[in-house]
Amino acid sequence: MTELGDTNAQVHASIGATEPLPTIICLSHLRWDFVWQRPQQLLSRFARTRRVYFIEEPIFEASAGHAPVSASLRLNREPVGVPLSTNLTGVVTAQPICRDPGVGGGPLLDEMYARLLKELVASENIGRYVLWFYTPMLLPAIGDLCPEAVVYDAMDELSLFRFAPPELVSRERELLARASVVFAGGRSLGEAKSRLHPRVVTLPSGVEIEHFRKAFDPATAIPVDLEAISVPRVGYFGVIDERMDLELLRQVSDLRPEVSWVMIGPVLKIEESDLPRKANIHYLGSKKYAELPNYVRGLDVCMMPFALNDATRFISPTKTLEYMAAHRMIVSTPVIDVVKSYGDVVSIGATAAEFASLVDQALVESEPDRLARIVREQVVLERNTWDAIARTMDDELRLACLEPAGVR
Repeated sequence: MTELGDTNAQVHASIGATEPLPTIICLSHLRWDFVWQRPQQLLSRFARTRRVYFIEEPIFEASAGHAPVSASLRLNREPVGVPLSTNLTGVVTAQPICRDPGVGGGPLLDEMYARLLKELVASENIGRYVLWFYTPMLLPAIGDLCPEAVVYDAMDELSLFRFAPPELVSRERELLARASVVFAGGRSLGEAKSRLHPRVVTLPSGVEIEHFRKAFDPATAIPVDLEAISVPRVGYFGVIDERMDLELLRQVSDLRPEVSWVMIGPVLKIEESDLPRKANIHYLGSKKYAELPNYVRGLDVCMMPFALNDATRFISPTKTLEYMAAHRMIVSTPVIDVVKSYGDVVSIGATAAEFASLVDQALVESEPDRLARIVREQVVLERNTWDAIARTMDDELRLACLEPAGVR
């Protein structure tokens, strides 16, 4: 790790004026090494052909300087969190380090980002660059920067998530006014953003087919903690938060006590005490992206027990395609984008009784039905790879950078 201004920060000093493609400076509400998902998949691919900096939310340290003037930017040039199964490297993560400014410290952090980003551009000799946003909350970081384009990759409707800051909506409006192009992570979200911006490209999240196809290989080892759980196993992997229908999970576990219901992933924004606790419900915690095919290998059916609430109104779950690439039967609640995009290959159940019945059917799927399903899944998978999505985004980005300044 290096701090902004260290001698190591001069490693790219000779590149800035001659780099063939503009650097991407991404501002995100997610940690790079948290869950391997859309930002990591896309930015790692862009890093094959240009420099990419991933700016995270602050890390508060008691020994650090105060925001805005004494904060620092910690740079990590190693491929933090890159799955062992990929060769996707090259992203530089940048973590603002400061003391916690406490309640009401938002304006101080806004000033901090504006200063640190300006210093980053100067010290890393970044000549041409694009600002790529995953959160409107970091819009003040633009300050007096002069990007060739501003990109907003709206992967979720963040304003509807629990604990969303009240100023998020107004900042998103400002970001949309500045954005050269807006990408939307799902059909419903794309329709909503199209009413607010003239250039919205809907690109639901994709899949690394070969990575998850390992779950289809009998040689893939099932992890010990999962193998210890009795079969049949019906499982979910992903963040466990307010988007989960925990009451449905409790009810289906009662309806099918002989089935093991497995939840894999970190618990966020809800209390551990909110989780239903039953003998046949198992929480295995967070797992690395590289391990997921092994876990899917040990599941008989994959599930998406999403609640139908504000937080899920616009979601297009990445795991749909990941389950599909492992060729596991999928049972989901009727999330709008799942029904619209994958209703022909995903079983949809609105109530606990319907959900449990569909799991029953999935567990006794015939071989002819399974083979026919796999054929349908292959068609869906081939048009939804991360490589294809990154290429489409790259084309749009190049067009945005060719437009005269101020044209949107």
